[in-house]
Amino acid sequence: MTLVAEPQLEKAEAASLRTERIVELVQRQGALAVLGIVLVVGLVAYDNFRSFDNAATILVSAAPAALIALGMTFVIITGGIDLSVGSLYVLGGVLAAWASQYGVAAAFAVPLAVCGVFGLVQGLVIAYARLAPFIVTLAGLLGARGLMLALSNEGGTTYLVDPGAFKDFGKGELLGVKYSVYLVVVLFVIGMITLYRTRFGQSVYALGGSEDAARLMGVRIRGTQIKVYVLSGLLAGLAGAINAARLGSGVTVLGTGMELDAIAAVVVGGTLLTGGAGTLGGTIAGVLLLQVIQNLINQDGKITSAWQTVISGAFIALVVVAQTYLARLRRVASG
Repeated sequence: MTLVAEPQLEKAEAASLRTERIVELVQRQGALAVLGIVLVVGLVAYDNFRSFDNAATILVSAAPAALIALGMTFVIITGGIDLSVGSLYVLGGVLAAWASQYGVAAAFAVPLAVCGVFGLVQGLVIAYARLAPFIVTLAGLLGARGLMLALSNEGGTTYLVDPGAFKDFGKGELLGVKYSVYLVVVLFVIGMITLYRTRFGQSVYALGGSEDAARLMGVRIRGTQIKVYVLSGLLAGLAGAINAARLGSGVTVLGTGMELDAIAAVVVGGTLLTGGAGTLGGTIAGVLLLQVIQNLINQDGKITSAWQTVISGAFIALVVVAQTYLARLRRVASG
């Protein structure tokens, strides 16, 4: 009986392991596969979609969202959430445009400093007061939006970017691609090295997996929480700055819903909202997927802006449901 049962048990374990690996692969690379399919559809269906100018437009439009999603990935992997990034994004743009009169260094430093302080305060409250990140960052959203309105006379004043190196950065190109796209690529490479190859990155994963287990492993829980929210604030401010440089002004009506777009891109890319799992490669695939879908909708030209939002929301909901199912299937297979 034992001799017969052992091979059957080994086969069952092997099948369970294969299922777990397949589910993990789909969960991590699903966004990339769907992106490939959507790109093929676009190339076949629309002539304008094939142009280099259209590809460059997609990349430039995706740059600010990618920076925000980069910081959001770190936050969500820890099991947190940051709802303030949309307001920090528009605040960063206004501050950068205002500070551009003092030179390129000030145009970058001022929004980074202010938005970084917002992230620091939020991280300190979450880490030491033990309040829910949702509540703390919601307060940050309102605070940052209020500060932006105060600086811009309730949106009535639009600061223009002064001519100079900062504006040149926003308008400049290399090989037909804006400088901001190259900046995003460099920061994602640095982010990947940080997340996958450093002690801090391992602490981020450990904290999201289980706070109690991370504490037993010697992870600095509070320090890690504070750092990811500071990082998120800094990147949101930087995203606002590069967008102001591109547009030539600090537009005050931007940023509404930007935090939801960032969360959607991260989740579509395979990062679990419960924390403990996710990749930056998946995040960039998620950002590009959402941008390409938006571009295809615009190429079609028959769908109103209201229905565009409905379609995007339905797609995101479908992906979240699929991710939840895959996560449950993976737990069953590993159990």
